[in-house]
Amino acid sequence: MDDRNDHQVISRRTLLIGAGVLAGSLTLPGIANADSKFPMPTGTDINVLITGDAGTGEAGQRAVAAAAKRICQAEGVSLAVGLGDNIYEDGAESPDDDEFSTKFEQPNAGIDVPWLMVLGNHDCSGIFPGSGGDPSKGDHEVAYHQRSPRWYMPSRYYQVALPAAGDPLVEFFALDTVPVSSTVLQTDPNYQWNGPYMRQQRQWLDGALTASRATWKIVLTHHPYRNNGKHGNAGAYDGVTTGDYMSGKHLKELFEEVVCGRADYILSGHDHTMQILDTAGASRGTQQIVCGASAKKGDGSSRVTNPSFWQDFSSLGFMMAKIRRNTLTLDAYTVDPASGTARRAYTHARQR
Repeated sequence: MDDRNDHQVISRRTLLIGAGVLAGSLTLPGIANADSKFPMPTGTDINVLITGDAGTGEAGQRAVAAAAKRICQAEGVSLAVGLGDNIYEDGAESPDDDEFSTKFEQPNAGIDVPWLMVLGNHDCSGIFPGSGGDPSKGDHEVAYHQRSPRWYMPSRYYQVALPAAGDPLVEFFALDTVPVSSTVLQTDPNYQWNGPYMRQQRQWLDGALTASRATWKIVLTHHPYRNNGKHGNAGAYDGVTTGDYMSGKHLKELFEEVVCGRADYILSGHDHTMQILDTAGASRGTQQIVCGASAKKGDGSSRVTNPSFWQDFSSLGFMMAKIRRNTLTLDAYTVDPASGTARRAYTHARQR
């Protein structure tokens, strides 16, 4: 095993499992300004902004962010989620890359809450943008956690239970799905589909979901399990059903063997669409949400194979989750890029 990656995994597991420390009361070594991080929610009612595939720095992202900021202020949002493809088109070149400013900090200024971030295929590109062929580039986004008050990615995969004291209302499990969904073969043995990294991530996720006492359990990923957009479902991404990578078949196995029946939601991006799918009945209670239109919008094409409550294949937008002890309500907003105004297009409530 590569020594650098081995040390990173040991540190992560010590931090998240061995030490038994939940994010929210977390003190990370090496952060001189740890106190300047925006605080995690402490109340029992939590409102969450959900975005995905946002990191272009262009007009679409700015329009969605401006519209989301107004809704956040009106609704009292205390947490945000970024579902990958945070730095288009091929990820950051270092933790000090100025694209963190132009493609995250500047557009989201004023949404001054912790942003739970996950890695996407564009964040880990090798020679080909969006390939996911160089997972090590994701380490730059982990390192950026030490440089930003809002960017929250203490490791490549992690958990956050809120509130931190007592039995949590909600627990988030942020995954790195890139090594099992890349469009090219992984050449680093550590990141191959059956290599040490994915085995350790699976072991961590299995243990974390088992141990969780949260009322609501939400898995955050870039690549979706079920998806009616043109990328399709895991195991058949973009119509590919063979091979260990591009099809996402091993991610499908991870979802079905570890996540389904144990988490309430999977929140994903990747497809530049918005979907509130009706998958809980077929997935042992786990419902898929796709929210990847926060900078780029779909062209209206789709591969509809899953029942849905609502879906939009051609609009920019974002979602809001209002998490309460007995109810989780999702509001889906579409955004007009010309005026920068948001319209609530659909509301879906799920009872505990």
